[in-house]
Amino acid sequence: MAATTLSNSFSAGDNSTAIIIPSKSQPLTVSYRELSAEVLSFQKKLAKLGVTPQAAVSIALPNTYEFIVAFLAAAWQRGIAAPLNSAYKQEEFEFYIDDLKSAVALVPKGSFAKDGAAVRAARKYQAAIAECYWNGREVVLDVKDEGKLKGKGNQKVEKAQPDDIALVLHTSGTTGRPKAVPLTHRNLTRTMKNIKATYDLSPADRTMLVMPLFHVHGLLAGFLAPLYSGGSVIVPLKFSASEFWDDFITYKANWYTAVPTIHQILLKNPPPHTKPKIRFIRSCSSPLSPTTFHQLEETYGAPVLEAYAMTEAAHQMTSNPLPPGKRQPGSVGIGQGVEVAILDGEGKEVPQGSEAEICIRGENVTKGYLNNPEANKSSFTSNGFFRTGDQGKKDKDGYVIITGRIKELINKGGEKISPIELDNVLARHPKVGEAVSFAIPDEMFGQEVAVAIVPKPGQKITEQELKDWVAEKLAKFKVPKKVYFTDNMPKTATGKIQRRIVADTMMKQDKPKAKL
Repeated sequence: MAATTLSNSFSAGDNSTAIIIPSKSQPLTVSYRELSAEVLSFQKKLAKLGVTPQAAVSIALPNTYEFIVAFLAAAWQRGIAAPLNSAYKQEEFEFYIDDLKSAVALVPKGSFAKDGAAVRAARKYQAAIAECYWNGREVVLDVKDEGKLKGKGNQKVEKAQPDDIALVLHTSGTTGRPKAVPLTHRNLTRTMKNIKATYDLSPADRTMLVMPLFHVHGLLAGFLAPLYSGGSVIVPLKFSASEFWDDFITYKANWYTAVPTIHQILLKNPPPHTKPKIRFIRSCSSPLSPTTFHQLEETYGAPVLEAYAMTEAAHQMTSNPLPPGKRQPGSVGIGQGVEVAILDGEGKEVPQGSEAEICIRGENVTKGYLNNPEANKSSFTSNGFFRTGDQGKKDKDGYVIITGRIKELINKGGEKISPIELDNVLARHPKVGEAVSFAIPDEMFGQEVAVAIVPKPGQKITEQELKDWVAEKLAKFKVPKKVYFTDNMPKTATGKIQRRIVADTMMKQDKPKAKL
């Protein structure tokens, strides 16, 4: 049967391993048969509580077996799974719970007694509150407060439909209020099929999940696609550089997907004692510098495949192919079951090699943001292409090269400068650990080039050295006017670098100086 919903995407009667929760004392191994039974059992608990079609279930749990079961059960029940970063503060929980009018918030064991941030936010908006945990026998749904579901319990157990919204995530836009992205079962299962095809995933594959499950990268590429392909997923509570290779080898993983930040952290730590057999390493969610690409391939002896994804596309849009296909450092590869076109402001395709907006169309793409007609009007072309907000081009082989967020390109007196190009040049400097370029206001040019630098441990580096390095390699107008030094680069909860946040943080270093 073709997978059209999360209910029919996994082999329910299979005794092979679906999930491994690592633990020094007692790892938990769950077969496909056990997982399906547990999800169905939890779905019945949600129905009993009063979860009905299109009711939002806010899941404020870390990467755990209970998160996985709750997420799938909410979607099977035709509810909307709304995963949230369990480290959010009360105000953040309030925004997301209110925005989706959540029926229930699922929180970790002990949160209610502690009156945790998610509990206080849920109570403010009358969402039911239930603790959710694995007790060694089952995933418990311990209802602490029925909230708006009081008197509305004992609903029927539902069967998910392909066009039901299964998941809502919010995008952290570069500007303004986060936008709610609804993704249907059809959107998700299409991405699962695309990812399986791109990486030739099979029951012989086992991945190590290091990305959070409240983000499409971890949810789709690190979890749902591997399960759809009959493989297995190792799910530690969080990414730990010191335990990563031990777990990878102990539990026999053969690939992983992560943001460049995590790849860089692994490279800074000692490599594994015995070299594991890695089939491929995937990188996504932020640009991977060619420097890091080559270091990864040399250190771990595996092909590195950079992909390009967005929440609005239910994650993956393009990827570099497996060998013997060509992998191109600095490119995000080719469309993967998704149409990719480079379109101008009028929605017309530009000549091959020219730069304009990267646009996509496919069954994986959201139909539009929730309650945001204005954003929907500006985000789709008349013939149904979604505008990514990224500027880029296709090379002669059709490989996509991203030059930057359109809103993040540095416009120096009419000259457009790609921050990604600059980052990559700076990252090649032997003393530079991390580099992030961004625009700063300038009286003369409107905008000037600035860069934040984390030097490699134990290295001293001057502003002039960096300016000279760029001047040797790029046109004069691209040389940074200002260099900020920092011990660590500001990042989002998922390890992504947002230039706007880096720029704001760095510019706070500038004390007002008396004008001469």
